[in-house]
Amino acid sequence: MSGGRWSDDVNPPNTEPSNCQPGTSFLDKSGTSSLGEFVSWTFWRHFAWLQFGLFLFGLSIALMLEARIGLDPWSSLHEALSVHSGLSFGRISQGIGLLLITFSGFVLSVRPGVATMCNMLTIGPWVDLLRAQLWFPSQSGFGLGTVQFISGILVMGLGTAVYIGARMGAGPRDGLAMGLARRVKRSLRITRNGIEIIVLVIAFFLGGSIGLGTVLFAVLMGPTMQVSLKLSGVSHDPSPSLGRV
Repeated sequence: MSGGRWSDDVNPPNTEPSNCQPGTSFLDKSGTSSLGEFVSWTFWRHFAWLQFGLFLFGLSIALMLEARIGLDPWSSLHEALSVHSGLSFGRISQGIGLLLITFSGFVLSVRPGVATMCNMLTIGPWVDLLRAQLWFPSQSGFGLGTVQFISGILVMGLGTAVYIGARMGAGPRDGLAMGLARRVKRSLRITRNGIEIIVLVIAFFLGGSIGLGTVLFAVLMGPTMQVSLKLSGVSHDPSPSLGRV
């Protein structure tokens, strides 16, 4: 995940409501930080929901990796860097996430929050842990690989609804797309797609896995997430709302 993909543009640049920023924040009515939010039952309930969503993201990426028919742009880049560096997929994912958080924070003024940091810290290790299990499915055939890859897309769609439903904000890659969309005054969809095309090109030249899975992800991920969000009654907007007024 590498990260989720938002299927619709919710807030065009410079028209976002003031309470929708990429970084998460827990505010009282005066707009200042409220420590009580961090020790409340509501916070920990949403935090647990967030962790479940991140686990589903890790599971979905692991399923697609082990399907062995190609990958989405970010996963393809992470895999290529993993092969070249000797580091695990999860470690590379964490490193890229940290770089994106740093760039978004200093260049695009995107404040990292709870979901941003948890995304960077936990998804990669979940991927590594699941792939190391002897029982985890790994395919070598095209047919079963396709079935497993599509299963991974469905799990990622569910994970997206759970993740956004936690109302703790966007991950590093989504925060980058949202911040860049505001900076260049373009729609979130165009900005996100542009970023992913650049990532895919870099992954291609580094020898990343690009194939049928890449096409399936591009075609199916948006509609899958849209349906998942609709069925779960979750807003398409990944900006944080927990603790906002």
